[in-house]
Amino acid sequence: MSHELLMIARAWHFAAERHSTQKRKGSAGEPYVNHLAEVAELVAFATDGADANLVAAAVLHDAIEDTKTSHAELATLFNKDIADLVAEVTDDKGLPKGRRKEPQVEKASSKSSRAKILKLADKTSNLRSLAKSPPADWSETRRKEYVAWAKQVAEGLRGSNDWIEARFDEAAAIVSRVLNLKTNPAPKLRRQKKG
Repeated sequence: MSHELLMIARAWHFAAERHSTQKRKGSAGEPYVNHLAEVAELVAFATDGADANLVAAAVLHDAIEDTKTSHAELATLFNKDIADLVAEVTDDKGLPKGRRKEPQVEKASSKSSRAKILKLADKTSNLRSLAKSPPADWSETRRKEYVAWAKQVAEGLRGSNDWIEARFDEAAAIVSRVLNLKTNPAPKLRRQKKG
């Protein structure tokens, strides 16, 4: 068995344990690992399966941010490259919740090309979820604000991988269409009287 396959299997085991009690914010309450699976698949396709460390980082990308996992632990259990990639896409928990989005826009263009692929895959998955299963407590305005913010982040991430950029653009178009349909429903057709 290849070392890379074993590493990705270990990453899945670790992530499944650490995120076992977490659910997505969407109204369907999907298991959180569904998001990790989608991000990992997007990264694998974007890189043609040629970057096992990046796929493992995709599986683990929310471990530092959303679980009791440290950079040092990931470096010890996996390797420094994976731990560094995860850290590069992790929000600063020291900032107030309302201010964590600003640095994502400001720092997007300075990320490594591999972290840009990972971040775009994450944003793509989030937009797909917003289209299919939006959080029940999110107003239409909040959903639209999220899409606008995600597009701002994505602008700084461009130039790393055409394939993942196209998937992001597709997801943004779909969620925007869904939101516009909810805001501006199609007019009801009036029946013509038989004359």
